[in-house]
Amino acid sequence: MLPIYFASSEAAESTGILGFNIKAFIIQIITFVLVFIILKKFAFNKIIAILDERHKVIDEGVRHGQQMQKERERFEKDTAKIAREARHQADEIISDAQKESRDIIREAEKAAHVKSERMLADAEVRINEEVEQARRKLEKDVAELVSDATEAVVEEKVDSKKDTELINKAIKKGRKSK
Repeated sequence: MLPIYFASSEAAESTGILGFNIKAFIIQIITFVLVFIILKKFAFNKIIAILDERHKVIDEGVRHGQQMQKERERFEKDTAKIAREARHQADEIISDAQKESRDIIREAEKAAHVKSERMLADAEVRINEEVEQARRKLEKDVAELVSDATEAVVEEKVDSKKDTELINKAIKKGRKSK
């Protein structure tokens, strides 16, 4: 501060053209150079190092942000792709399930048709057997009635063997005439 004081006191004593003092100017330049050298030696390097470090942190943050943006875009694309594949698989599963259900229904219908055909065939066989049994019983009953009627008309018992032969001949004749 001493040089500044001297410069200001001398400036008051002698001023040149337009109030410019050469000695004061030279002292101010020397003071500026000394302050600059001291700041350069002790402060500027540290300030520049701090600024460089901050610049690196900022650059790293920007790069990290850009990388995160790229990863986010890739993630969104992957998510969309996975969603499309999942929809496609779901559609295939639904389609397969519908085909399978139609096949199951067809098989059930076929099985029901076969079962009903079998039931009808069994019923027809049973009906034919029952009809045949009823016919035999009817023939037997008719034979007995005819035998009883013949006995009542003739008023004597005809030999049962002969009676049965005559009745069977009559029944066979009746069948042929139909």
